Amino acid sequence: MRHTISVLVENRFGVLARVAGLFSGRGYNIDSLCVGETDDPTISRMTIVTNGDNRIIEQIEKQLNKLIDVIKVMDVTKEDHVERELVLIKVAADEGQRTRVLEIIEIFRAKVIDVSQKTMTVEITGDEGKINGIIEMLKPFGIKELMRTGKVAVVRGEK
Repeated sequence: MRHTISVLVENRFGVLARVAGLFSGRGYNIDSLCVGETDDPTISRMTIVTNGDNRIIEQIEKQLNKLIDVIKVMDVTKEDHVERELVLIKVAADEGQRTRVLEIIEIFRAKVIDVSQKTMTVEITGDEGKINGIIEMLKPFGIKELMRTGKVAVVRGEK
């Protein structure tokens, strides 16, 4: 099962390498990883998506908590939360295809951020289902490049 783990860490040199090393050293895969400063510039939040049963996820949480620079670890999969990712998609779209591509973009509430004679670059944010949906709809036109940021997540409410 896929799990989304939120990790608050000290914003210091080498923390990302230690966290990634923990995963690779134990043979766990990171499906996506997003890291950025919080409202406090001395603290960063890592959002890690990984696969594993409850025993593996519990082990990952325990190992993360042992790292010196880790402040808090939370498996947000278990909580009521909101998650999003940003994707940039460069799709083949000559003059004959542009109208249809624009219709798809509008349906998914995406935005065109660049146009050339043969391509359009689209920006979209949303949950994994929405992102996968627009990718599938644009595949027949020919996706030239695709870049996903990885998931970010926050627990709803007061937590």
